[in-house]
Amino acid sequence: MSLLARLAPHLPYVRRYARALTGDQTTGDHYVRVALEALAAGERTLQDTMTPRVALYHVFHAIWCTSGAQLEGPADDDSYVDDTTRRLMRIAPRSRQAFLLTALEGFTPSEAAQILDADFGEVEQLISEAQAEIDAELATDVLIIEDEPVIAADIEALVTELGHTVVDIAATRTEAVDAVNRKTPGLVLADIQLADGSSGIDAVKDILARYDVPVIFITAFPERLLTGERPEPTFLITKPFQPETVKAAIGQALFFHPRKAKKQAA
Repeated sequence: MSLLARLAPHLPYVRRYARALTGDQTTGDHYVRVALEALAAGERTLQDTMTPRVALYHVFHAIWCTSGAQLEGPADDDSYVDDTTRRLMRIAPRSRQAFLLTALEGFTPSEAAQILDADFGEVEQLISEAQAEIDAELATDVLIIEDEPVIAADIEALVTELGHTVVDIAATRTEAVDAVNRKTPGLVLADIQLADGSSGIDAVKDILARYDVPVIFITAFPERLLTGERPEPTFLITKPFQPETVKAAIGQALFFHPRKAKKQAA
């Protein structure tokens, strides 16, 4: 199989990563092109011990580091820069790389360590540092939709630990809608099966019909969301959950959700 054929499926993703890393599509594409030219000329090779995708990102980073590139984004007063890019550029460079590789590109910490020529412990520390920066900047009001009091209390404790404020805990669809009408949250954490037989999915549909907020489903019934119908679960956590999984999902949901004006009811 030719080099191009091996790498073609991964090129859109490394371009996406390069854009997020540099804060600019033109600059990102330039470094991807330089990496591909180096591979084509034999100046760089894909390591056989890595999968093709990991190896491609590894070469990209080798080019990046040796070029003397600076991980500095556009100035804050540049009107064309979106909120996510601004937030990314405020994260320390090395932490930014580890965060993007795992949160945006879906690599495991072990794969990110290979890409960055780092050890596993260092990558975990970098991700943790990025997470802390994100949590501090994006503190918000949170609505929990959960009918099990013990689970709701556990989630509330995690949310509070991250610096967010739980504005309400709803056990039914009606309670959830009423809670949002009283105060619009910046994040919703929702179970699917609720106390009175109502659905957290329907509660979220009601909320999203009026407000544009990120949603994380935390459920023992993930198959109910794998139907192809909206709302599609960008963030889905299966019970029983690990606290670190919930914390990471909250940071990612708040970080990558575009900040738009609220949708007003007709």
